Amino acid sequence: MAKMGSRKHLKRFKSPEHWPIHPKEFTWTVKPSPGPHSIEGSLPLLIIVRDILKIADNAREARIIINNGEILVDGRTRKDFKFPVGFMDVIQIPKAEKAYRVLPDERGRLILHPIEKENIDFKLCKIEDKTTIKGGKTQLNLHDGRNFITDGDYKTGDVVVLKVPEQEIKDHIKFESGTIGLITGGKHIGEKGTVKEINITRSSMPNTVLMETAEKTFQTLQDYVFVLGKDKPVITLPGGN
Repeated sequence: MAKMGSRKHLKRFKSPEHWPIHPKEFTWTVKPSPGPHSIEGSLPLLIIVRDILKIADNAREARIIINNGEILVDGRTRKDFKFPVGFMDVIQIPKAEKAYRVLPDERGRLILHPIEKENIDFKLCKIEDKTTIKGGKTQLNLHDGRNFITDGDYKTGDVVVLKVPEQEIKDHIKFESGTIGLITGGKHIGEKGTVKEINITRSSMPNTVLMETAEKTFQTLQDYVFVLGKDKPVITLPGGN
């Protein structure tokens, strides 16, 4: 029995620090289903409905709301209360006419940032890797687990603007000097700045980026930079653009 429990459930004190639940209030919490985001980089849909949005008083009510199809993720109804919701996902509650984008705050916690109706039909996805496949086309591997086959000119680190729920690429933000970037890891997580310089290493060491904000200049890893636009971000961020 203990073995089954370890596969289906997650002890609260072992849950990621960014989950807004008390580690000692109960023994168990919901364990995310396998999906587009890892446990460390996601929030189960039930926790979003009950603990963050607070539109349910308990797990039973949250499951009913979710099972009734009242929550959309990236434009699609999700009825799995364990579904993992992660960075840049768009959550909609049509009944309440509310929508949110999942973003990190400056403590590394995933938060739900309210967005306007006109911004719910797209999300941003970073190109984590790309490979050439049969026929000379390119397969893009995106940060949320999606894969796209294209013949466009894309590079690792670029960001695509994805139309949802159609899953069509509608725009492309190049990873280059002068772009606005959001830091998604390290001690500067949640900060926004301008890419001033990209330092390509010729060794096993990771590439780094020099970032500039109104108050300071700092260096971070290239993998931590998520570009949002050339002159201004294409999405709104906590605290404004």
